[in-house]
Amino acid sequence: MSINIQDRIQEADFASMQAAMTRGECTSESLVRAYIERIHRYNPLINAVLEINPDALEIARTLDYERNTTGIRGPLHGIPILLKDNIDTHDRMHTSAGSVALAESYAAADAFVAAKLRTAGAVILGKTNMTEWSNFMANRMPAGYSSRGGYVLNPYGPGKYFVNGSSSGSAAAVAANLCAAAIGTETAGSIVGPASQHFLVGIKPTVGLASRSGIIPISISQDTPGPIARTVTDAAILLGAITGIDENDRATLASQNYIPADYTAYLEAGFLRQARIGIPRHYYRVLDEERKSIMESAIDVLRKQGATVIDPVELYLEQHPWNNDVITYEFKAGLNRYLSQLHADVPVHSLHELISYNHKHATSALKYGQENLIRSEQNMMNEKTYLLKRQEYNHQAITQGIDYCLDQYGLDALMLPGDIDGMYIAARLGYPLITVPAGYSEIGIIDTDGDSTQGPFGVVFSGRAFSEPTLISIAYSFEQSTLQRRSPMLDN
Repeated sequence: MSINIQDRIQEADFASMQAAMTRGECTSESLVRAYIERIHRYNPLINAVLEINPDALEIARTLDYERNTTGIRGPLHGIPILLKDNIDTHDRMHTSAGSVALAESYAAADAFVAAKLRTAGAVILGKTNMTEWSNFMANRMPAGYSSRGGYVLNPYGPGKYFVNGSSSGSAAAVAANLCAAAIGTETAGSIVGPASQHFLVGIKPTVGLASRSGIIPISISQDTPGPIARTVTDAAILLGAITGIDENDRATLASQNYIPADYTAYLEAGFLRQARIGIPRHYYRVLDEERKSIMESAIDVLRKQGATVIDPVELYLEQHPWNNDVITYEFKAGLNRYLSQLHADVPVHSLHELISYNHKHATSALKYGQENLIRSEQNMMNEKTYLLKRQEYNHQAITQGIDYCLDQYGLDALMLPGDIDGMYIAARLGYPLITVPAGYSEIGIIDTDGDSTQGPFGVVFSGRAFSEPTLISIAYSFEQSTLQRRSPMLDN
C-alpha cells in the first residue's frame, strides 16, 4: 500500500486498512498523510472539511508505536475519522456548528462520542462543514450552508446535485474519500438524508444509544450522533464504538440492555430470506419516474432474496402535524445551556446574545436570516405545556405510526425512499433508521431550493426503538445483493 497509497485508500474499508497496517504496507501516519493530501487536493471542489486536526499526525504516530509494542485496540486502531462541527473536541480544533459567532470557540472537553472514538484508537482527522445550527436558523437556508464554512457541494456533481441535510459535509467527505468514515448528527433526516444523496451508508441510532453530551443541540428528544460510512460493515463497527451509558445524558440509561457486544455479529448476507418488510406507498408518491423505478427495483431485490414484502402498508399518521412547538422549546433550553458553559472569550453565551451578534455582523452572519432563532428566543411555552405537547405527539406516533404498522402487519421493518419526507415519524419518536445505496438517477427533479436532486439515491429501512441489529442485518443483506456504491469522479 505504501507505493500507491493514494490510489488504494479510495473506497478502502476498515478491514483492508487494518490488514495493510498489519502487513507493514502502511502505517496510521501514512494513512493520515494520504487523507490530508486528498483533502488539500479535492476539498476546494466540495468544501466538505472545515479544518484538519493539527495533532492528527502525532496521534497517528503514537498509535503506530502502540500497535508495534502492545498491539491494537480493535478495528478502529489508527483509522482516520472526521467529526461534524457540532461535536466537541478538547484539542486544537474549533467547535462552531458552522457559525461565525463560534468560529474561535474551543471546547473544554471531548464530547462523549469523541472520547469513545479516541479510546477505540481512531484518529480524529478534523471537522466537517455542516448546515449552520443544524438547519434550525432560517427557513431559506439551503442544506450544506454555514456562515463559517460556506457551501458544501456534492462530489457527484458539485454545485449541481443536492447535498441534503445538516451532516452534508460529513457525507460529502466520506463519499469523496477524504476520510475513512465520519460521524454526523440527526434531528430529522440529517444523517440518512445526506448519506442517501452521497451513495453511502448512514445509521441514525435510537435516541439514547449514543450520548449527546458535548454536542451542540437542537432537540433533547430527537438529537443523536451516528456513523456515515461507505459500507454497512464499517458503519456497524463505528456504531459499536460510540454507544454506551453516559451519566451526563440520561437518555442513554434506556439503552442499558440494548447494546450488543459487537454489531458486526448481525452482518448476515442471507438475512432477507427471513425478513418481513412493508412498503408505505404514501412516501413514494412524490418521486419522479426514475426514482420510482429505483425503488421498484429495490423491492424486486427484496423479493428475489426471499423477503416477504407487504405492499402496500399504511401508517395512519401519514398526514401528521410536525412538532415545531416542541422542537422550538427544546432548542432554546438546550442551546442556552451549551452556550453558557463556553469560555469567556467566546462572544456569545446565550441564544439572545447569538441573535444580537448576528445582527451586528449581518454581512457575514445573516445571508439567509435567523427567523428560527428569533422564534425560539420568543417562545413562551412553559414546561408543563411542553411536556403535555411532547406526550401528545409521541402518543400519536406510537399508536398510529411505526409501532402500530409493524405490529399490524407483523413486520421487521419498513422500506422508505432516501429523502426526508418519510423520516419525520421516526424522528419524533427517536427511532432508528439506516440507509443503503440503491441506484443512480440520471434525470431527477428540481427541489424547492432550486437544487437538482438527481444523482445517488438510497433506500432507508425504518424500525422500532433499539432495532439496530435487525436493521443492520436487513441493510447488509440488501447491500450485498446490490453493491450499488460507486465513487465520484473528482478528476473529471
